[in-house]
Amino acid sequence: MIVGKQQLQQSQLFSLKGSILTLSIVTLISFTYFSFKSLRPPLPLSPPTPQLTLLPSATATIPFARKVADREENNVDKGKDDDNDELFTDIYHSPKLYKLNFKEMERKFKVYIYPDGDPKTFYQTPRKLTGKYASEGYFFQNIRESRFRTDYPDQAHLFFIPISCHKMRGKGTSYENMTIIVQNYLDSLIGKYPYWNRTLGADHFFVTCHDVGVRATEGVPFLVKNAIRVVCSPSYDVGFIPHKDVALPQVLQPFALPAGGNDVILSNYYDLPFNDILDWRKFAVVLKESDVYQLKQILKNISDEEFFSLHKNLVKVQKHFQWNSPPIKYDAFHMVMYELWLRHHVIKY
Repeated sequence: MIVGKQQLQQSQLFSLKGSILTLSIVTLISFTYFSFKSLRPPLPLSPPTPQLTLLPSATATIPFARKVADREENNVDKGKDDDNDELFTDIYHSPKLYKLNFKEMERKFKVYIYPDGDPKTFYQTPRKLTGKYASEGYFFQNIRESRFRTDYPDQAHLFFIPISCHKMRGKGTSYENMTIIVQNYLDSLIGKYPYWNRTLGADHFFVTCHDVGVRATEGVPFLVKNAIRVVCSPSYDVGFIPHKDVALPQVLQPFALPAGGNDVILSNYYDLPFNDILDWRKFAVVLKESDVYQLKQILKNISDEEFFSLHKNLVKVQKHFQWNSPPIKYDAFHMVMYELWLRHHVIKY
């Protein structure tokens, strides 16, 4: 019986590794195909060494949407168990510092949302909470409902420019016209309010998950250069600036695989979401792009002990990549807000 059980465990392990290998190859082929369709000439930057990241994907949930701000405060209490020090492990670069700063953010952080503009053009609606660009819709909905929103700009640490390039694209607007709309909208905010000119936009941010947003805003260079960009395409070859901009997790909604699923990320010059908070090497395999040809052997060389450690840590970290409505403590929305909270500390005016 013991031998049979060991054989079964080994069989399951090889099956799981085999699934990762198969999905890695399929994803590589798919990524290559879509890259040729979507790649544009890179900007003249000096990117770091390309990396390949292999990991089981985070799950994503779509609870019933509720639009009452105080509901979120009640849901924050659901994360009380997460305050246990044992849960703040080495998957974080600085576990104790993250815990303390997160609590400070919850108490103090305030964001002012500019109210101007045609909602049919500028504001994302909750209708788009499915698919691979759902993160944008969730953020727009969550920020409106959250405790971080303030109606008093003088109390705000940051200012949110609520323009949705993805929604404009859905209306059939061309890239050229989208750029004009963004430019005119920003000019109107600068002319009507004094806040942009205090820092030349350094305490402003906008959110876009679709590559349409990159195309539409790159024609407004002072917006891209000065404001914080929260984007799902945090690639250095499209002008993403680490430590200023924020990588928005691009999570497929709804997500069919169970916790600890088997998808892999293949990308060039990609800034991993929450990279300055999470130690990705504790729950992912990070390789050079050139190592893809040895991928099969690299996966085979991962010991059983290391594999189970990576998977265990992945399960722990998945809560940070889940979108909820209303938002829940430590979920993807709060992680993005934490990244913004860190960045506001370096703004001086």
